[in-house]
Amino acid sequence: MRFPRRRAWAWATTVFVAVVSLAVAALLPRPDATDSLVPVAQAEPGVEDDGADCAVPGTGPSASRPGLPDPFRKLDGTRVSTGSDWRCRRAEIRELAERHVYGQKPAKPDSVTGTVSRTGITVRVAHQGRSASFTASVDLPSGTGPFPAVVVLGGLGADTATIKNSGAAVVSFDPYAVGKEGTPRHNKQGAFYSLYGSSSDTGLLMAWSWGVSRIIDVIEQSGGSVLRADATGVTGCSRFGKGAFAAGAFDQRVALTMPIESGSGGTGIFRGIPGESGAQPLSSAYSEQPWLGDAFGSFTGSPATLPVDTHEIVGMIAPRGLLVMENPHIDWLGARSGSVAALGGAEVYKALGAAGNISYWSDVQDGTHCAARPEWRTPLRQNIQKFLLKSGSSSGVFRISPAKSGDLSAWRDWQTPDLADTGTTGGGTGGDTGGGPGTPGDACTAAYRTVNSWSGGFQGEVSVRNDGTGALDGWTVGMTLAPGQSISSLWNGRNTGTTGAVTVRNTAWNGTVEPGGTTTFGFTATGSSSTAPHTLTCDSP
Repeated sequence: MRFPRRRAWAWATTVFVAVVSLAVAALLPRPDATDSLVPVAQAEPGVEDDGADCAVPGTGPSASRPGLPDPFRKLDGTRVSTGSDWRCRRAEIRELAERHVYGQKPAKPDSVTGTVSRTGITVRVAHQGRSASFTASVDLPSGTGPFPAVVVLGGLGADTATIKNSGAAVVSFDPYAVGKEGTPRHNKQGAFYSLYGSSSDTGLLMAWSWGVSRIIDVIEQSGGSVLRADATGVTGCSRFGKGAFAAGAFDQRVALTMPIESGSGGTGIFRGIPGESGAQPLSSAYSEQPWLGDAFGSFTGSPATLPVDTHEIVGMIAPRGLLVMENPHIDWLGARSGSVAALGGAEVYKALGAAGNISYWSDVQDGTHCAARPEWRTPLRQNIQKFLLKSGSSSGVFRISPAKSGDLSAWRDWQTPDLADTGTTGGGTGGDTGGGPGTPGDACTAAYRTVNSWSGGFQGEVSVRNDGTGALDGWTVGMTLAPGQSISSLWNGRNTGTTGAVTVRNTAWNGTVEPGGTTTFGFTATGSSSTAPHTLTCDSP
């Protein structure tokens, strides 16, 4: 069945439009350039979907596209060119993801009521004569509160001790209360399907996302004496990681999204799964449980015909906090495809001037599925401090396991625009700068900065700038790494060499740089970050 929505759908027989009046708040960058605040318009506080008034046109059958769709190309064929354009482009991506991947997430029901106490949350929903209810438990950290809250789906794999020690409450939510597993697609069960019908074509992941949204509704209504309504995170591992990813993408009130080892049907790009050795096939992820929407069954054998992919769903979360945690030791989880999705989605963050708000970490030692890993404790704590407690400024970091390192340049043929009025095509600030401008070569210059560092490794970024009067048609950057440093993964460029003197050339999609424009490539490396790469050079044909 179809649900009433607060979005104008050109293809629907009946159009429901609720015009949302948004007061756009432009956040200014901090002088210390840490990305704690970013120069990008964000959704109004308390708004679940700020693009609900955007008219989304219908689409016919999609042509096969082996590469990742351009997240900045609107359905009418034009490209997003300003930050204000992104709101309705995000609405298009949301609509495509609902139509083809997850099934529809209905708007807030007619009635949502409930209670919040120091030990639990009750949720009661009613819609068009049908009603249902469910609960969640609350485990508070020490202190007086009110506290930010992290909704933990299913309890599997989440490091609840670190969440509480970081100052956030743990809200334990049983997703099966709103969408049960072990049911056939034509007879789905749970609170969601009690309201919208057991034959609904919406999959369990979206039902779980809807459940998280209703918990947030009740927290908002509670007055904030126990839990803060403006500081909610969501996490979960494995199937619940898939659900956490959907919850963060489809509710803009979620300030921090943290999917863990989500596998096929989670963060990994759909186009990459079939070619990743040992990864769970899309047909298996679709049939194992009714996680994905019924419509996705048409694409399990031909994901290249999907008009959307998960890098764009990552982009739906921007500029809000996102920490993706993956396990490279289990092939079934498809971590290489997950790294490509994160790298592709990070381009949306960069375009919005929020590059420091996304982190990805697959470089872990223990291969046990859904283990609470020591490598993730620090980024988990830092993200909670930054996005929920508003007391931290740590920038995002990419720690990609060399064993499952994806190559974004092999999947994209589009460039990243500047939507944050920062004057660059890459967007984003943060980290320590080093190396200084490189030697000019045909008006091409290069500069290096350390984005983040850890014991035994670091993440670096090199910006390539066109200081000339004509467009660059290709570029080559040379740099020399310090002794003991070795590149383990590199994106947005193609490198020759990993130690000592390294050469990085443009990819097919980022070789053209307009006068005054900038593009970037990034890399992770082993070794000390205390010495920046030196003798940077930049040449163009």
